Amino acid sequence: MATPITVRVQVDDFDIAAEVAAVKRASSDVGAVVTFTGVCRAESGRLSALELEHYAGMAEGEIARIAEEAATRWPLNAVTVIHRHGTIAVGDNIVLVVAASEHRHAAFEAAGFLMDYMKSRAPFWKKEHLSGGVEGGWVEAHPADEDIVLKPR
Repeated sequence: MATPITVRVQVDDFDIAAEVAAVKRASSDVGAVVTFTGVCRAESGRLSALELEHYAGMAEGEIARIAEEAATRWPLNAVTVIHRHGTIAVGDNIVLVVAASEHRHAAFEAAGFLMDYMKSRAPFWKKEHLSGGVEGGWVEAHPADEDIVLKPR
């Protein structure tokens, strides 16, 4: 049976508890659920928000592709990936990765793999909004994030 995979790219916030409950319902054999939530940080007071843009359809397709790859690498019972777009204020959620499996090792490994991909390769673009109402520039990719993805798991 194929692993149930949910991928959403949306403006609205997500309910972490509801998403965890949904993956737990996917199989009576779920013994571990690992979540990662990415939050917009203030960068020591420098930022007020991030603006995230994406190509509709392309972003969902790429995220689904990597979620399917995770499901072939680890014995997963369910996967959910939600990524927000639009203007996201400091302290608000940006991304949620949920990996469910029978045992913790697979859930941890898969969640890490998915988040590493989201950070380095998912087709999103980030613009900084600085404190004081000043619009910042577009954020460049960090080479260290790419290095993590290239390491074999």
